[in-house]
Amino acid sequence: MKATDVLADGFGRIREEVHQVLDGLSDEQLQARVDPEANSIAWLVWHLARVQDIQVAAPAGLEQVWHSQGWDERFGLPLPADSTGYGHSPEEVGRVRAPGELLGGYYDAVHEQSLAWLRTLTAAELERVVDRHWDPPVTLGVRLVSILADDLQHVGQAAYVRGLVERR
Repeated sequence: MKATDVLADGFGRIREEVHQVLDGLSDEQLQARVDPEANSIAWLVWHLARVQDIQVAAPAGLEQVWHSQGWDERFGLPLPADSTGYGHSPEEVGRVRAPGELLGGYYDAVHEQSLAWLRTLTAAELERVVDRHWDPPVTLGVRLVSILADDLQHVGQAAYVRGLVERR
């Protein structure tokens, strides 16, 4: 099995989990927070999609689907246009309000762009340095694993919040 096949499988698992988390939830459940400073399911799914979108688009030399496919306008969030959720205050977390269909649609668009690009990569390209701000410098392969790890953590957090919300 090629490394890119393993990465594609990992990204596919994120997609499956995103849809399981969103399935059947009301807008109210998606916005629910277990305390005033906690992240909502909507914020967690939006954030993991935004992070994947921006971190794949940059090394791929692609536009973020957030902008190129008009998801920024569809969401219409009262946040800066390039916001990804990183460093959001509790108030900003509360501004991310969206129905499950919109959240799932955006994630699917990000997933499709990510997979299409992944399928073009060679093993040698995974060794390309994409970030010299770290020691050792970060290769493309390491960055992709980092995206997978981050997104799996966030979708796991969303699943946990879902369980709490459903028990209310």
